[in-house]
Amino acid sequence: MSDTDIVELGQQLRVDSVRAAAAAGSGHPTSSMSAADLMAVLLARHLHYDFDRPDHPGNDHLILSKGHASPLLYSAYKAAGAISDEELLTFRKLGSRMEGHPTPRLPWVDVATGSLGQGLPVGVGVALAGSRLDHLPYRTWVICGDSEMAEGSVWEAFEHAGIEGLDHLTVIIDVNRLGQRGPTRHGWDLDAYARRIRAFGWHTVEIDGHDIAAIDEAMTTAATTRGAPTAIIARTRKGRGASEVEDREGKHGKPLSDPDAAIRELGGVRDLRVHVQSPPDVEPPARGGGDPHTALPRYETGGDPVATRTAFGETLAALGSLHDDVVVLDGEVGDSTKAQLFSADHPERYIECYIAEQQMIATAVGVGVRGWTAYASTFAAFLTRAHDFLRMAAISRSAINVVGTHAGVSIGEDGPSQMALEDLAMMRAIHATTVLYPCDANQTVQLVTAMADQPGITYLRATRGDSPVIYGPGDAFPVGGSKVLRSHPDDQVTLIGAGVTVHEALAAADQLVADGIRARVIDLYSVKPVDTQTLRTAAADTGRFVIAEDHHPEGGLADAVMGSFGNGHPTPLHTRLAVHTMPGSATPAEQLDAAGIDASAIAAAARKLVAT
Repeated sequence: MSDTDIVELGQQLRVDSVRAAAAAGSGHPTSSMSAADLMAVLLARHLHYDFDRPDHPGNDHLILSKGHASPLLYSAYKAAGAISDEELLTFRKLGSRMEGHPTPRLPWVDVATGSLGQGLPVGVGVALAGSRLDHLPYRTWVICGDSEMAEGSVWEAFEHAGIEGLDHLTVIIDVNRLGQRGPTRHGWDLDAYARRIRAFGWHTVEIDGHDIAAIDEAMTTAATTRGAPTAIIARTRKGRGASEVEDREGKHGKPLSDPDAAIRELGGVRDLRVHVQSPPDVEPPARGGGDPHTALPRYETGGDPVATRTAFGETLAALGSLHDDVVVLDGEVGDSTKAQLFSADHPERYIECYIAEQQMIATAVGVGVRGWTAYASTFAAFLTRAHDFLRMAAISRSAINVVGTHAGVSIGEDGPSQMALEDLAMMRAIHATTVLYPCDANQTVQLVTAMADQPGITYLRATRGDSPVIYGPGDAFPVGGSKVLRSHPDDQVTLIGAGVTVHEALAAADQLVADGIRARVIDLYSVKPVDTQTLRTAAADTGRFVIAEDHHPEGGLADAVMGSFGNGHPTPLHTRLAVHTMPGSATPAEQLDAAGIDASAIAAAARKLVAT
């Protein structure tokens, strides 16, 4: 396409963005219009993509981080012939693939965006997969807005990409000066962005974002720069081309009041088609193999206690040998989580993200885009920093495995800043997650292995201290199941635990025998989905539950248990034992006692219920 044709294409993208928002009665046309020339040059001259084969291994990856500008992306898809004009105008309608912010319901969208500051972090993961794992020449293009440059996650991404030297990654920053409620922090001061980005090891180019030749030259420079990623920092005007809204405050996030006048001002409706360049004919790396003779860890029942975090790390190392598509990401605590055991045998598939939990989850999502099986681990308490990234990963339909260790008060002397007491609630609340909480080493082996085949986000909670090995290496632990460890027809109460409280419940059951009280004990290792049938059977048989959890009372194990009832199933009498107070520093045993979740507290609660 000539420069003149690309100018026309940019105008078409603006017109179609205005039309889409007008048809919806909502949307962000002005944010789309500022970046239209950038998108036009990228689409016509630099993107390599086969829209008929979105899974082509040579395809470039385009991530619109400023996801509110989705009309621009959809207009580009129309210009490429991927969607019709009729579908474009279903924007934001019930059942339409043209959602308010893009999601992978569209086959050309890698990840959902819309929560600002996430597109570049995920793009780093996609680019890193190409350079370190796939060894493919595709480029990753990320279009960001200037407002999201205030997000700390963006700067985690800049540093990670710079350290990795991801020269096949290009970020295009649409500096249109205006945010949602007024001017951005740096306005049109392009150098304010460039100075910071260069400090992270990037090559930067500052341009007029409406100058076709300058945009083309900048993208060519990005494609030929070696050893460093490139940031194209483009000065643009929000609402470009429509006098009603161009560079005017108060016009964000709403359709134009007179779209027909704006369309006339922009030169009218067009129907240009762009021939997007084909990707190179490359072969994807062979994956799915490994050494089938590798043995998973086996721990001796009744032998030395083993921490579930240790079993996690040893299992992960074995999985890396069994399956050559497993990738492990660490938040600079791999020596404590034991994920570091993987790196000794598989250093090329071990990605150190340092203490940047948002970037760690984003990188996991990014390498998952390329089909790798990602395990990301850190202390469970620190995953709260990455909650929004996990939430968006669910919207992206990502399949990633997340492991949080050092959970609960049972970590002991480190104190409350290191104790995850909210993680079960956080992970249960995310759409379509699987939440697992093993209590011993052999159970951990089976569950960590099962995670690799689970759809969506799977979370495993592991603990710091050594635990007795109560299961054999051959025991099965299906997701959605539980284990009934003690059972008798004369049971009067059911004790329910997960993780450390399973062992406390077993000890409590032993104490109750002296009082002539029989107690059923359930290990509810699958917190989501929960074993509804076993719980309902126990309720019918015993009528009383004591639920003990090393977690705050809100949203954890007890809520999972009690959510199994209703709809005609009577609720048992029950007592919830959880961490109600703010812990301090103490030994693990002292912590369990102070929280009221140890064997003595469980037994006392059971006695009280039975006496009711």
